[in-house]
Amino acid sequence: MALLVGAIIGAEREIKAKPAGLRTHMLVSFGSALFVLIPILIGVADDSADALPRVIQGVTAGIGFLGAGEILRESQPESGGIRIRGLTSAAAIWISSALGVAAGCGLWQLSLISAALTLVVLRVFKKLEP
Repeated sequence: MALLVGAIIGAEREIKAKPAGLRTHMLVSFGSALFVLIPILIGVADDSADALPRVIQGVTAGIGFLGAGEILRESQPESGGIRIRGLTSAAAIWISSALGVAAGCGLWQLSLISAALTLVVLRVFKKLEP
């Protein structure tokens, strides 16, 4: 499920020719799912009430670095000024991670619905921007 929801977002970014495309979003979502599945499957989440929230917090922080790298890469100085670019790509990476966490926790319906809503935001709301 994590690969599927990552592919939904990644395919849209690939169609828009964004640097973080299909494979990146699939890997982010899949990796996030694996990180939450590990404590669930080995039973650590049963022994410690805060184990799973700490894992999710760690995944979120790690993905923040990945998103920041995307923003920095896209925001190279152009003709003497700095233009901030890549925020939507960074947000798409962030949401792909959240979709993977949801899928890894067994919330596949939430993950699928959220992927569809993210696709609407990326496709429909782009047309409303000036």
